[in-house]
Amino acid sequence: MNGARSLVRTLVDAGVEVCFANPGTSEMHFVSALDEIAGMRGVLGLFEGVVTGAADGYARMTDRPAATLLHCGPGLANGLANLHNASRAGVPIVNVVGDHAIYHKRLDAPLETDIDALAGTVSGWVRRSYRPQDVGADAADAVAAAQGPPGQIATLILPANVSWEDGGVPGSVRTPRPAARVPDAQVAAAAAALTSGEPAVLMLGGMAQRERGLRAASRIAVATGAQVSTQTHPARLQRGVGLPAFDRLPYFVEDAVAHLADNRHMILAGTAAPVAFFAYPDLPGSPTPQNCAVHELGAPGQDIVEALEHLADRVAPDTAPLLQAPTTPGPRAGALTTGAIAELVAAHLPEDAIVVDEAITAGVALAAASVGAPRHDWLCVTGGAIGYGLPTAVGAAVACPGRPVINLQADGSALYTIQALWTQARENLDVTTVLLNNHSYAILEVEMNRVLARSPGDKSRDLLSLTDPDIDFVKIANGLGIAATRATTAEELAGALRFATAEPGPHLIEAAYS
Repeated sequence: MNGARSLVRTLVDAGVEVCFANPGTSEMHFVSALDEIAGMRGVLGLFEGVVTGAADGYARMTDRPAATLLHCGPGLANGLANLHNASRAGVPIVNVVGDHAIYHKRLDAPLETDIDALAGTVSGWVRRSYRPQDVGADAADAVAAAQGPPGQIATLILPANVSWEDGGVPGSVRTPRPAARVPDAQVAAAAAALTSGEPAVLMLGGMAQRERGLRAASRIAVATGAQVSTQTHPARLQRGVGLPAFDRLPYFVEDAVAHLADNRHMILAGTAAPVAFFAYPDLPGSPTPQNCAVHELGAPGQDIVEALEHLADRVAPDTAPLLQAPTTPGPRAGALTTGAIAELVAAHLPEDAIVVDEAITAGVALAAASVGAPRHDWLCVTGGAIGYGLPTAVGAAVACPGRPVINLQADGSALYTIQALWTQARENLDVTTVLLNNHSYAILEVEMNRVLARSPGDKSRDLLSLTDPDIDFVKIANGLGIAATRATTAEELAGALRFATAEPGPHLIEAAYS
């Protein structure tokens, strides 16, 4: 058994069932091993950012890692943006990065790169295998490291000769360790803050944004009057009819300041204290009030759901959670607007859908309109690196083949990883992409006004506009194998959504608005 076969065998034994890949020469023995060892599905991405984003989406929906297969340092570099998002989301991924044969590295071949340094920018665990006998054990360690908790990226660097040489031995798989229990003293301190008579806010992150955590948080809010907020860009938020509904912390720091202004206590449940995405002239870097005491109920890696339930039992023993009732947006007609798109998507959201949100400027309206839609999961760009939506939809659809995926996708960020549409077509994934086309990087127009306190001029607009020429997303989608249509009115969008959500397989709807 060579090193590559021992690697694939160990990954399969450890429960890694999918490898999202963009391989090169150094990885050919891994590719060959997929034919020889049953149990792992290979999914090709035409760009490494698609590969890493798909692994992120898969992990968010399964809570276990997929593997990626990347070609040397440049291949890893191409995937770094979506690895950054995955790292910020705290999800598990096992990266396998091929490298030159050990004896070839001294020759400084054109692809020679400091892979270890690149991997270290996004990985919590990095290791290089030096002998085929070590590969299996290294792979087992990588899976264990990725699963944490909390989840993280584990990168295993595999020199080509270590991959092809004989002597490989499958590694011994380890059972993932459970999340650490939150000490009773932290639960008691949070309870004291919530019952102090002073205004308090409970900030939810990580697993606290799933059903059990949301129900416990709602009990606490009903009994104590505490405000509850989820993260601005949650990795995975369960929402819809029959679940508690809470506001997300606003994106713009001045709005977040107003949102939190009256609180004297902040209880962190699976998240860090909030900070602004960027610095702005004359605005604070954190929205937390200066006279607000911050209490950590539980950190990422601790069992925050159990802690929230214990906290609810202390402060709200006989209290039921407040659950979201169904809401149905009214009919829309005429030209498309952000509000019309939001209400139409909400009205046509399928039961048990997975929503991948990279709508950028339209995202707030879309989330607000769908709060009373059928139950669904909502996935966000947790790390802020764009080009996330289309690949993450691939991974979510591979992870959950029985669930429809709706990708709410801004036009500008779609162009970063548009190749993901080809993978959706090749794998026949049930993904409906609603591409929100306002022909610009609209968020940057907003940010220029905020940072410089003025609107962009002619030269600035040229760097923010996606016109001259206009981009034809329908033709691009068709060329990549996706059935696509363009909607410019509410009636057209409603019809397109009805068709796409009723017909399994990949679709793209370009919703053109201004």
